[in-house]
Amino acid sequence: MKRRALALAIALAGCARVPLAERGPKPNPITPPAREAIERSIQRGVEFLLTTQNKDGSWGSARRTKGLNIYAPVPGAHHAFHGAVTALAVAALMETKGTQASEAIDRGEAWLVANLPRVRRAEPAALYNCWTHAYGIQALVRLAERHTADPPRRDRLLKLAQEQVHMLERYESVDGGWGYYDFGAHTQKPNSHPTSFTTAAALVALHEARAAGVAVPDRLVERAMATMRRQRSPDFTYLYSENHRWWPRANINLPGGSLGRSQAGNIAMRLWGDTAVTDAILKAWLNRLFARNDWLGIGAKRPIPHEAWFQVAGYFYYFGHYYAALCIEALPPGDRPYFQGHLAHILLGRQEKDGSWWDYPLYDYHQPYGTAFALMSLRRCLPAS
Repeated sequence: MKRRALALAIALAGCARVPLAERGPKPNPITPPAREAIERSIQRGVEFLLTTQNKDGSWGSARRTKGLNIYAPVPGAHHAFHGAVTALAVAALMETKGTQASEAIDRGEAWLVANLPRVRRAEPAALYNCWTHAYGIQALVRLAERHTADPPRRDRLLKLAQEQVHMLERYESVDGGWGYYDFGAHTQKPNSHPTSFTTAAALVALHEARAAGVAVPDRLVERAMATMRRQRSPDFTYLYSENHRWWPRANINLPGGSLGRSQAGNIAMRLWGDTAVTDAILKAWLNRLFARNDWLGIGAKRPIPHEAWFQVAGYFYYFGHYYAALCIEALPPGDRPYFQGHLAHILLGRQEKDGSWWDYPLYDYHQPYGTAFALMSLRRCLPAS
């Protein structure tokens, strides 16, 4: 008994020296997919996007409704979904750098240029447009980089990206950051509760915008980072939204509920210089994602948001893995292969027979956005040549 007590005391003392955010489970060993297998998977995903592009150059639609559809006031909510999904698909095709996608990218660019400026708040309570502005920025700055040999075209794209930054300013929550519902006062400056994951996605996009030369107000970033800090627990779980600070240990706010949000929150804060997000924390949360992937995956493809354990919604799955890929990219090159192998192993196993990936039945938007997230994730899993 004395030996057991001593062993337990030593183990507990060791845990006390490791910060809470750096602890956690490790995934079981796997055989990492070969580069050729990842490339084949990417090619199948690209072919899916190419064959499902709409005639007007966009992706997705309001078709394929089901018995239970999420709150989506027409037409504004669908303008937002349509724009965000098309931006993601264009960004994914550019990242894969396949020559066969060039025409599809041009058609997608033309649609974005014509349609992004019209995306607005659908009604006082619905702010899905925040997603469109964020992912629109990412697509536009990458398109601008694609046209460095055509300065007028590049400048037009950067100007449109600047307008999307202004839209994020306009629809910023009164508390800083962004949410996509305002069920409160319905004020002109949204009274939305900023969600950690929407805010993280916007911060990542704004970082890309500033790197491309687009003006991003410091105050906009600082206020967003402030709400992220208020929503971050000592173990680096992130609350679902700022109003959840009154019940921080609700199921949705526990580590199992934050597996996807923590990837997005960590990389967003890291990109903007938050030194609290160390390599050790990035690694710990990547390990959590891979070791406990079923807590996130068990919510995938369920038609009712938040019905799974830890109140996980299906649409966090490929979102979370995309930001996990960005976390891997932020690590030193020598530390990446282990995590790249685990991420690729998960994504290759979930690819559909038609080459797509999807996690939540959202009208006809789910396959394009899921495939885009997966492609951008897998591209970051390719081993060094």
